[in-house]
Amino acid sequence: MKRLPENSAPRDAADRKATKPVICYPVDTLPKPEMSLYAAARKAMTLLEEVVVPPRDARTFRVAAGNFFRIVSIEGPQVGDLNMWAADNLAERFYSGKTRALHGTHVSTSDQMWSSFPYMRPMATITHDTLDWYGFDDFGGGVHDVIGTRCDPYTGRLLSGQ
Repeated sequence: MKRLPENSAPRDAADRKATKPVICYPVDTLPKPEMSLYAAARKAMTLLEEVVVPPRDARTFRVAAGNFFRIVSIEGPQVGDLNMWAADNLAERFYSGKTRALHGTHVSTSDQMWSSFPYMRPMATITHDTLDWYGFDDFGGGVHDVIGTRCDPYTGRLLSGQ
């Protein structure tokens, strides 16, 4: 829980809080992926490779430009952390903060995963989401978030002291 404020509110606090927020990123101008092309390509997909990631472990795999990859939880609900790098330039990597700024904390079909500066381009587009039925719950949460990794031992040690 956040700490209680130590400072008194100014006289115009209610007016300040009532001010309409400024939209930093007007996403209505963001280029939209052509989802009908993805849907058509998905119909012709063939499996090229399968990588199974055991619980509490990691794996890497390459995806050629224009190909699809699918993440499936085969042993019930799991948390899967995903990181991406450009194969020919490891300085270009998935930028969760910019993805979050453009698409929100929770992503789903037609949202894109953006790369770091100075490249700033979509690295992947979510073309299908079998969990899209969830939508957003009463707390504003969805299923797939780009907040940050969950299962790293460093954060676990920081929070638990173990």
